[in-house]
Amino acid sequence: MNFTLLLLAFIVIGLPVILGVGSDMLKRWLKHKEKMADVMMQATAEKAAQYAAHTERLEQRVRVLERIVTDKGVALAEEIDALRAVPDQRPLN
Repeated sequence: MNFTLLLLAFIVIGLPVILGVGSDMLKRWLKHKEKMADVMMQATAEKAAQYAAHTERLEQRVRVLERIVTDKGVALAEEIDALRAVPDQRPLN
């Protein structure tokens, strides 16, 4: 009888308290995970934008070099001199 009363008290009082605290902890953990995912997404988007800008600069330089290599006119020396005048745009790390 004593065991049955203890089991009933656990089911009526203890179980709802444990489930309430557990659900609150789960909600907080999920909210934390969501915030972490947002931060990582923003950092990834920023890195992707930096890589895209760097790739665009490299593509522009390759186009100029391709034009210089395929150009057979007098402008070849002028374009080489113009390239020397352009400062290096690599990021400082």
